[in-house]
Formats: sequence, C-alpha cells, structure tokens
Amino acid sequence: MNVFLIGGVILVAILVIWLALQTVQSREKSGAIESQMNELRRDLQTIATSQASSTGKLEAIAKNVAQRLDSVAPALQDAIKNSAQITGQMTSDAQTKMAGELKSTRDQISQIQRHLGEVQEAGKQMAQATQTLESILGGAKSRGSFGEVTLERLLEDSLPSAQYVMQYRFSSGEAADAVIKLRDKKLMAIDSKFPLDAYRRIAAEGDEARRAFATAVKGHADAITKKYIVPDEGTLDVALMFVPSESVYYELLQTSDSKGQSLDAYCRDKKVIAVSPNTLYAHLCVIAMGLRGMQMEENAQRLLASLSGMEKQMEKFADKFATLGTHLKNAQQSYSESDKLFERAQNTLETMLGAGVPELPFENPQGTLPLPLEASFKKNA
Repeated sequence: MNVFLIGGVILVAILVIWLALQTVQSREKSGAIESQMNELRRDLQTIATSQASSTGKLEAIAKNVAQRLDSVAPALQDAIKNSAQITGQMTSDAQTKMAGELKSTRDQISQIQRHLGEVQEAGKQMAQATQTLESILGGAKSRGSFGEVTLERLLEDSLPSAQYVMQYRFSSGEAADAVIKLRDKKLMAIDSKFPLDAYRRIAAEGDEARRAFATAVKGHADAITKKYIVPDEGTLDVALMFVPSESVYYELLQTSDSKGQSLDAYCRDKKVIAVSPNTLYAHLCVIAMGLRGMQMEENAQRLLASLSGMEKQMEKFADKFATLGTHLKNAQQSYSESDKLFERAQNTLETMLGAGVPELPFENPQGTLPLPLEASFKKNA
C-alpha cells in the first residue's frame, strides 16, 4: 500500500512539474505571438499610410494631366482652324491670280486682234499715200528718217519701253536703228532700209531697174549680217530688215536676182528676215506675247515654289501634330493602367483589413487542460 502511495505521489509531482513547464512554454509562445501580431499591425499601418500617400499622389497626377489636356485641347483646335484658314486663303489667292492672268491674256489677245485690224486699215491708207510719200521723200536722208520714225512708232505700240533701245551702238561703232531685248540678255537687231530710188525706176526702165533693185536689196542684207549679227555681243543669229513701204516690200517678195533666187530666200540665207510695217507689227506682237508668257511662267514658278514651301510646312506641322497625338495617347494609356493598378492595390488592402486577426489555438481562458492531456491523466488515475 505504501508503495502505491509513494508511486502516486511521485506521479503527481511529475505531472505538476510537467504542467509548470507547459505553462511556461505557453506563456513564452504567447509572448512571441503577441510580438509578431504587434509587428504585423505596425506593417499594416505602414502599408495603409503608404497607400494613402500613393492615392494622394495619383490624384494629383491625374488632376495635373487633366489640366494639361484641357490647356492643350484649345491650342490644338486653334492650330487646326488656323491651318485650314491659311490653306483656304492660299488656294483662294492662287485661283484669283490665275483667273486674273487668264483674263489679262484674253484681253491682250483681243487688243492684238483690234490692233491688227487697225494696222491693216492703216496699211491700206499707207498704200494710198505711197505716191505722195514718194514725192515728199526725195532724199536718202529723208527716207531714212521716215523709216526710223515708223519703226519707233511700231515699237512703242507693241512693246514696253524697257524691252527695246533705239540707235543701239555695237563695239565696232556701227549703230542699229533699234534692238529688242529678249530673255537671257539676248538682242535682236532691226535696221530700216528703203531702196526707193531703184523701186521708182522699175516702172520706167523695166528689167534693168529691177536688177538694180535686187542688187540694192542684197547689199542691204549683206551689210545687216556683217554689222548687226554679233553673237559675241549677245545678239541672236538672225536680224530684221525693216522695209517701211508695203509696195516696196511686195516688190521685194516678187523679185529674183540674176541667178533666179528670190530676194526673200537670199535674205533668209543671210539670217536676215525682211519685214514690212504689217508683218513687223505681227512679229512684235508675237515677241510681246512670248515675253509675257515667259513672265507668267516665272510668276507661276515662284507661286509653285511658295506652294511647295507651304506644303513642306504643312508636312512638318502634320508630323508635329501626329507626335503630339501619340504623346497624348500614351499619357491616356498610362493613366488608365495606373488607375487599374491603384484599384487592384485598394482591393487587396480592403481584403486584408476585412479578414481581421485569426484566433490563436494556444489561448485557454478557462484554465482547463488540453483535451489529450486531460484524457491521459484520467486514464492513469
């Protein structure tokens, strides 16, 4: 009996010691768990503070981006509106200028036609007055002055004063009655020749006087070729021989030299073109139209260059506008992605805060033994 009693006392002592050890361990584990919970609470508080700060920064960024978009939008609209206005104005100006040029050309053609009719009428009157002029122009000097005056009047009626020069002198000392200034500083010489004496003898002397007339005309053509076709001084390789009488000019066209070659063909071989008042006026009108056409071409080239420059500026503007659109698109995309990330972080935080602190399995507020240990004690008893 004493043995059982001693054994029971020893067992009870062992159980007390074991319970004391378990209680100490439980307190240590409870202290460690409570420390970990405090640290977790501090971490959660830090995360919440950081999240709040991030939320404020994101709201500031969003507000800043919205303000910039609001400030950029009117500028873009103004730029688009201004570019459309500039383009429309340029197109309207170009159309107006082209319409004005076309109208001016039509007016000039109508004016030339009227002038041709007037010249033809004047030619008839000059033909009627030829007999009177022949009696008046008895000397060679008088005939030369008449030819020069007629030539100057035709030039005044056909060309601007800046396009011709009267009594132009070459470096050789020879002076042409007039020269026409063409493009690229080229010159066309005109010399007035009036072989009236030989022409007047034709009616009385016949073929002999006609041969003398042909010789005089050929001499005039040779002299013009030698004196007034000077390519080294900027002249064309052709010159004009002005015959200020339609009847004399008609006789020139009908007469041939002793070899059977027409005087007109001989003059062309010498790079000399014989012209009468009517034909010279037609030549001058063609030259004037050519000069105006070249001026219109230069104006069109300048206008085209201006339009090309405008096109390049529009291309540069389009590139800048596209770049700005790309930046705005990227900013909008970044804002959307940031908003999604913020929403995800907010949802995660709400989930963590809503879950709460789980109940610890080591807490025993009623002071009872754990179920496995209580069952073991009852069995031994």
